[in-house]
Amino acid sequence: MNRKSHIKSLSFYPLILTKMKKVILIFSLIASTAIIFAQQPRQQTPQQGQQQGQQQQVQQPRPPQWNPASTEWYYPQPPKVQPGKAAGQPPADAIILFDGTNLDKWESQRSPAERGGRPDPAPWKIVNGEMRVAPGSGGIQTKEFFGDCQLHIEFKSPAPENHHGQNRGNSGVFLQNTYELQVLDGDNNSTYVNGMVGSIYKQSAPMVDAYTKNGEWQVYDIYWKAPVFNGEGELLSPAMITVTLNGIVIQNNYILKGHTPYTGLPRYTPHGRLPLSLQDHGTEVAFRNIWIRHL
Repeated sequence: MNRKSHIKSLSFYPLILTKMKKVILIFSLIASTAIIFAQQPRQQTPQQGQQQGQQQQVQQPRPPQWNPASTEWYYPQPPKVQPGKAAGQPPADAIILFDGTNLDKWESQRSPAERGGRPDPAPWKIVNGEMRVAPGSGGIQTKEFFGDCQLHIEFKSPAPENHHGQNRGNSGVFLQNTYELQVLDGDNNSTYVNGMVGSIYKQSAPMVDAYTKNGEWQVYDIYWKAPVFNGEGELLSPAMITVTLNGIVIQNNYILKGHTPYTGLPRYTPHGRLPLSLQDHGTEVAFRNIWIRHL
């Protein structure tokens, strides 16, 4: 090759290098774009998303298939109890505490020392099938002891005369001789609300005033859950009460804070089953149709 040809061929090298650089740059751009695209999350069409969701649902484990019989039991059968023939009448398993004929289920609330060790019959009187407080004779209590129970009792306030407030038609139903549900004339008779008829005395006012009129029979239905104590006398669970007056709920699962004193604060003292008692507060309140069921 002569010198002239050689010089001519060399003049092409810069052009080739320039083209090669462009090609390399193009390939680099393409490769970078491909990498970036690969790193981007792929957008799915709605159909693809639905298919993927169906696949995931299919892959999820199914909950166990329960046999309905596995959550059913047939024993022991609850005992059959025949209800009363009319509303307020005792069911077949009730203990009749007063049916208008005698006070055989009751005794005086006087202490054994006051009794002199002798039986002390209930000093109240029966008039026209009603059991009436004999004012000044003291309270009465059942001979039998009770814990959890369902109690039905009806009462009637005497003529108000000149009495008012706590002195008018006052008595009380004492569950386990300790916890008082107030009995009081509620016919236009103003008093403190946690001492009115239907109150858990000095603890809980009734939710509503369901008393009707003086001289009419009022009906209490009481559902009592007794307090529970352990062997050391510690309270495990407090007492709870639900009460209806004339068919209307006035105490709804109220949890008692302790006993129901006239003065001071309530507290619990360990005890077991105890009698049901009725209070003599100096007025001739009448009672009838008293029955109770162990629960």
